[in-house]
Amino acid sequence: MRFYLFILSFSLSLGAWGQADSLKRTDSIVAAKDTLVRQDTVKADTTTIQPVAVEPPYIRFDTVLYKKHPYFQIENPIRFIAPKHEWHGKDALFYACIGLLLFFAFVRNAFQRYLQDLFRLFFRTTLKQRQVKEQLMASPLPSLLLNILFILSGGLFITILLQYYGLGKDYNFWQLLLYAAAGLGVIYLVKFITLKLCGWLFRLKDATDSYTFIVFTTNKVLGIVWLPFIIIMVFTSGLTQHLFITAALIITGGAFLYRFFLSYATIHKGVKINAFHFILYLCAFEIVPLLLINKLLFTYLS
Repeated sequence: MRFYLFILSFSLSLGAWGQADSLKRTDSIVAAKDTLVRQDTVKADTTTIQPVAVEPPYIRFDTVLYKKHPYFQIENPIRFIAPKHEWHGKDALFYACIGLLLFFAFVRNAFQRYLQDLFRLFFRTTLKQRQVKEQLMASPLPSLLLNILFILSGGLFITILLQYYGLGKDYNFWQLLLYAAAGLGVIYLVKFITLKLCGWLFRLKDATDSYTFIVFTTNKVLGIVWLPFIIIMVFTSGLTQHLFITAALIITGGAFLYRFFLSYATIHKGVKINAFHFILYLCAFEIVPLLLINKLLFTYLS
């Protein structure tokens, strides 16, 4: 009997140990679930981190004024930034015209007699042409000032034409005026040097001096005649502006034709030159360069 009781107790003890093993497996699953829960809590903690607010390095003066003013205080003011206003007016043209008129007024008041002799000689209204010519050639200062007036008024006249026909939009007004005046001055400076050099080479100094005098006399008269047209073209628009631009171009073309006529009549007296040869000279040295300059302007400024 004792032997059977020992076998029974031993069997019961083996069954208890097997049940304990199954419980241990259940605990491992629960531990795994706990591990997953810990991972989820870590993820949630990392995503809820708030950024740290950084204070501005300085405080605006108007903010201090509104919040710390002893008489009135404004909480949380709203600041509106207005866009930059770009003004498109005719201020530059106005100041250019005023400067040009002041320069002409100075020359007119300082050398009134010179201007009278200049117009009388150009329109052939005096019989003492040789004497008046010598008087004009003996006055270098007013001649230089009127040549400068021609360059400035011519540059402004060309600038207005370029803006009217929509050329040179990439440049502002002062740049166009500077380039036009500089180009006009370089053209006539090269022309003057070329004529003097040709007169010295071919021993025709008197003829080239006469031709040079006629050319620059015409330029001086044009520099004065352009002034009223420039002012009207600047401060008008539409049909009125178009009419005055057309009239100014017609007067300019007529002045050049009159200059060619005076040049041929003056040179023909001292040099036996054929009219055909003179026309060839005009085409080669007067018309073709103007056409090339016009082509360059439309190519690079359009």
